[in-house]
Amino acid sequence: MPAAKRPRRTPAPKKKPCPDCKRAGQVSESFQIGSRTKRDSADRQEALCLTCFGTGHAPE
Repeated sequence: MPAAKRPRRTPAPKKKPCPDCKRAGQVSESFQIGSRTKRDSADRQEALCLTCFGTGHAPE
């Protein structure tokens, strides 16, 4: 008796990349220095992408 055929699995649809971080999950931001004057620094720091929360995929 032949074995029963299993149904084929369809591949999961590809998710679109996040428009802000381009699949990295992180963005670089400038930051401020000082207690009263709040000068902008020339340096940048990495931060979690708030659009996709670090997943790298566009929200649906």
